[in-house]
Amino acid sequence: RSGAGAMLAVLAAAWSLLAGAFLAALLLFQRAPARRPGGVGLVISGLFQDLIRYGKTKRGRGQLPGWLRLLQVPKRWFTHFYVVSVLWNGFLLICLFRAEFLGESLPSWIQDMHHALGRDSQSKDMDGEHFSALLVLVLLWLHSCRRLAECLWTSVFSSGVIHIVQYCFGLGYYIAVGSTVLCQVPTNVRNGKKLSVEICWYHVTGVMMYIWASLHQHRCLAILANLRKSRSGKVVSLSHSVPFGDWFESVSCPHYFAELLIYVSMAITLGIHNVTWWCVVMYVLFNQALAAVLCHEFYQKNFSSYPKHRKAFIPLI
Repeated sequence: RSGAGAMLAVLAAAWSLLAGAFLAALLLFQRAPARRPGGVGLVISGLFQDLIRYGKTKRGRGQLPGWLRLLQVPKRWFTHFYVVSVLWNGFLLICLFRAEFLGESLPSWIQDMHHALGRDSQSKDMDGEHFSALLVLVLLWLHSCRRLAECLWTSVFSSGVIHIVQYCFGLGYYIAVGSTVLCQVPTNVRNGKKLSVEICWYHVTGVMMYIWASLHQHRCLAILANLRKSRSGKVVSLSHSVPFGDWFESVSCPHYFAELLIYVSMAITLGIHNVTWWCVVMYVLFNQALAAVLCHEFYQKNFSSYPKHRKAFIPLI
């Protein structure tokens, strides 16, 4: 198991590196000098701002050079992230379900991936780990399905844009996060034995927290969408307004806070002790914190009567 631990440590380190990159970006943004740099510094600053901002937070940054405008894609392409996630994580879920409950073998390339991570052998078969990973993959897939439905039928996208690097990163993220779940337990050692399901307290706690956070995230996204709709549900505006209600009374970006809670709920469902997934949670924390701080800045700069008691991301912090 030492090889397995070493390879999983590499996987955790990769997520920690991503978390550190977004933490560094957040700190750089917070400590940016008030005066505008010149020469090369201006170019570097412009590239940095272009890579961390998207949608409404890009507004007011001045006209982008022509070559930078070529690297922007519509923000509504966020929908593609969830299409990829539903298809990819749905495929992984089917493969894992068939392996665990029907005793079938996983595709050879997945077994090769587990072999590379040292996850094709273990001292004893731990049904709890297998069921936890399966349950988290179900939660991740359901989260992607809901977000896809919200992108298609709830959210109202404006003409905002995102950088092509952000777009490609988002596509890769949802492939990586599902694969990370699958790598948490060895799945080709059951030798035809079907999974014995044992529901533990952390499964119940995690799922209840997941449902609670998901409901609030949906409510907050509906509040944002309704700002651009009439009472009949027709889109009447694409402008930005100050949202009120639900968790918006405490923070500017409660849907980002709910996203963090959803990933924390998955960490609980995995049994709390899973270091790799907590590294994923840290990545989500700093990624969402950066986006929330930028949105908070936008609201404060564009609405003079914006509630001063609201925090950016996490209530009271």
